[in-house]
Amino acid sequence: MSEITPILPRRQFIAQAAAAMALPLVFREAAGEPAVPAAGWIDCNAHLGPHPNRDLPPLTTESLTSRGLTEAWVAPLEALLQRDLASVNARHAARCGGPLRAVGVVHPGLPDWQEDLRRCTEEHGMKIIRLYPGYHGYTLDDPSLMKLLEQAAAKNVRVQIVAEMENVRTQHPLLQVKPVDFKPLAAALKHLPELRVMVLNANATMAQTTLRGLDNVWLDIAMIEGVAGVENLLKQWPQDRLVFGSHAPFFYPESSMLKLQESELSEAEIAALKSANARAWLS
Repeated sequence: MSEITPILPRRQFIAQAAAAMALPLVFREAAGEPAVPAAGWIDCNAHLGPHPNRDLPPLTTESLTSRGLTEAWVAPLEALLQRDLASVNARHAARCGGPLRAVGVVHPGLPDWQEDLRRCTEEHGMKIIRLYPGYHGYTLDDPSLMKLLEQAAAKNVRVQIVAEMENVRTQHPLLQVKPVDFKPLAAALKHLPELRVMVLNANATMAQTTLRGLDNVWLDIAMIEGVAGVENLLKQWPQDRLVFGSHAPFFYPESSMLKLQESELSEAEIAALKSANARAWLS
């Protein structure tokens, strides 16, 4: 496998990428064509397990390593709707390992969320928790969320907040979940400068409005769309607070990998996005 490098003219790249992405991934792999090759990638935004209403392809160690992904931070899809998060996180921890780093899920609206947080950190050794305000039905100015963020900061736990799982236009009509409103986040983080928050699946509009200027917030690129999307975002967003995320298995990992090739980025910027910024966030 060779490294992704920004060597193709943009027009040529787009033409080749469009042709390649027109084929289902399984067909391209079956034909012996390598997926977009790379080495040393950390995927900060992935999931494992069954989805409530979608038959998604399983994310396995083999599917990661074949694409050069050395690590993926995975949360359990079952946590979207199930309320027994203690059991969900325990099963999830047991099935992770190797390049699959287990990320726990905590719901601050549940009565025993403090115990769920303790189990994640002390019993399962998780360094990251992921929050789903949209699916779990709370806003970012909810007092219980503030208590959770305070405890996470005290335990030196990193926090990921999922902006959305999919566009409302593709959601099941009986399972409509709106994107998270991030306007209250600035006030929530004002008194927690030591807390490190990563917002997953934020779009460019969120990055340039409600999330802009928040010093302890990182973003992933899974839903940064458009021609030169990453390149344009970096004109307004700090390079050291942007990470690689694929939103697999909803999206093919290649989709986010190609964004780094399609944008005109320096080798240093690509290296930072591939893994260095993620390691720094977690350190």
